[in-house]
Amino acid sequence: MKKIITIAGSNSQKSINNSLITYTANLLEKVEIISIDLNDYVLPIYGADFETENGIPTAVKRLDELFDTADGFIVSLAEHNGSYAAVFKNIIDWLSRVNMKIWREKPMLLMATSPGGRGGESVLQSASAYFPFMGASITDTFSLPSFYDNFNCGEINDESLKAEIQSKVNKFQTIINFPKY
Repeated sequence: MKKIITIAGSNSQKSINNSLITYTANLLEKVEIISIDLNDYVLPIYGADFETENGIPTAVKRLDELFDTADGFIVSLAEHNGSYAAVFKNIIDWLSRVNMKIWREKPMLLMATSPGGRGGESVLQSASAYFPFMGASITDTFSLPSFYDNFNCGEINDESLKAEIQSKVNKFQTIINFPKY
């Protein structure tokens, strides 16, 4: 069975990106979902001096080992002032010290949502440009605008957005099941 790691790029207990991740993961068939909660990886702010004095934290090594087991990733990024949430950026900074190809050249469905009408487009554009350098093979991106208008009772309620995410999930699932090696 294929293993898909899901990550909501937020440490909020009420993360709307986590809600989107949960919905999206449930659209996949016959996969094992491994959900990463960033709150389980409380780390010092990355710094070269800290690393020199203390080494790589054990939690980072465990997360890196978990990434080795993945057949693909679904990531939904919170947007803070047009960029990644600090907690997410810190984790990828630490992970890059173990393996610069954090995402292992594995397929990734990259998403974002926000309460605003742009749906996290700024962070999505930034990640789309940067993540391939870190080993992401982005199969598609999805932005859910106006989260509180378009997501209710655990699902997307706008039919065109629902069809769009289903299409992107289907593409991701096909690539996961039939990788081009």
